Amino acid sequence: MNDSSAHPLAAVLDAAARGGFPAPDGVVEILAPDRHGTWAVVSLTGHGYVLTDRSAEELAMIDLDAYGGSSAAHTLVALGGDDHAALSLDVVLVRRGTGRGSELDVRDDLDEHPRVVRAREHRHGVRVLGDDRGLVCIGAGLVDRTEVALEVFEGGRGRGFGRALLFDALGDVAADEWVFAQVAPGNAASLRVFLACGFTAIGSEVLFAPTSHTHPVDAP
Repeated sequence: MNDSSAHPLAAVLDAAARGGFPAPDGVVEILAPDRHGTWAVVSLTGHGYVLTDRSAEELAMIDLDAYGGSSAAHTLVALGGDDHAALSLDVVLVRRGTGRGSELDVRDDLDEHPRVVRAREHRHGVRVLGDDRGLVCIGAGLVDRTEVALEVFEGGRGRGFGRALLFDALGDVAADEWVFAQVAPGNAASLRVFLACGFTAIGSEVLFAPTSHTHPVDAP
């Protein structure tokens, strides 16, 4: 992450992935949206980041609290205003790829699958891998970091397929590249899969979408 054109949050996330976190000083830093226009609230321990186009005057009216308040429902509603809506509150997890190659098939036949459609709403350059157990989406998400999401097909859950798919998909990512994942805190089954595959939790985040682009159930 030495690209001088990279978003400032990219370096923060890279450092956090390596175990280096900002001081837990209660500060919330205001940053511009990433190059794709994404708004977000990213919370680390006692320090936060808000990516937004809101003016300083508008933000002065919102209680931004780095000790959890920035992710409170009323704060997210205020940040979104009339033109943006907050999506899911997610745990952010990270680990490196393995670079060992993947035996999963490229699944161009799954373009209409809801998981793939959602992935392409929030990520760029998404590639879909999978087999008869399920699918994995890998693409560039917030501040162009590499992100992964997976889904085990109906009838295959509870059989260890999620872990096997994720381990295999990590081989499609270079061994020196960080892979990020966002998981809703209540999705314990998914959290267990990512933790079992060596992912580490580094914080939480909420993405925003223009209200014209949101759906009743919309999550990364």
